Amino acid sequence: MGQAEVVGPLDSAVGYALKRAATALRSAMDTALRPVDLTVPQYSCLEVLSQRPGLSNAELARAVFVTRQSMNLVLRGLQDRGLVTRPETAPHGRALPSELTDAGRAQLRAASTAVRAVEKRMLEPLSEAQQDRLLQDLVACVDALSATPSEDQAE
Repeated sequence: MGQAEVVGPLDSAVGYALKRAATALRSAMDTALRPVDLTVPQYSCLEVLSQRPGLSNAELARAVFVTRQSMNLVLRGLQDRGLVTRPETAPHGRALPSELTDAGRAQLRAASTAVRAVEKRMLEPLSEAQQDRLLQDLVACVDALSATPSEDQAE
């Protein structure tokens, strides 16, 4: 039986560096969004709805990386603040499609500007070509982990 591979030193482990980057990004976004009175999940919900209006609670939860129960709380809070609308009854099925209000679009503009500033600061050390490469590489990593085991074995 062969020797099992282990992660090794954390400072040379890609997964650990990705987690550190995600944590640093989340912290910086939390700080940037505080003045516009939004959390990262609330901002993410508004951003997704601006680009894909009419999504259901379950679709939003998947897009924002939270549970359906958490998304329900996020949506309820945004709705109570007048930033999102949802019909009282489902037009068909059980899904209640959500949409931004004018106030939600205005709040999103301020939040998106704050988040974009964080992203620009994070990417500042990289050239434009390196930024493009980073995005491509991260997408390739996601695709590799999203492949089904039979797809992995077929290659």
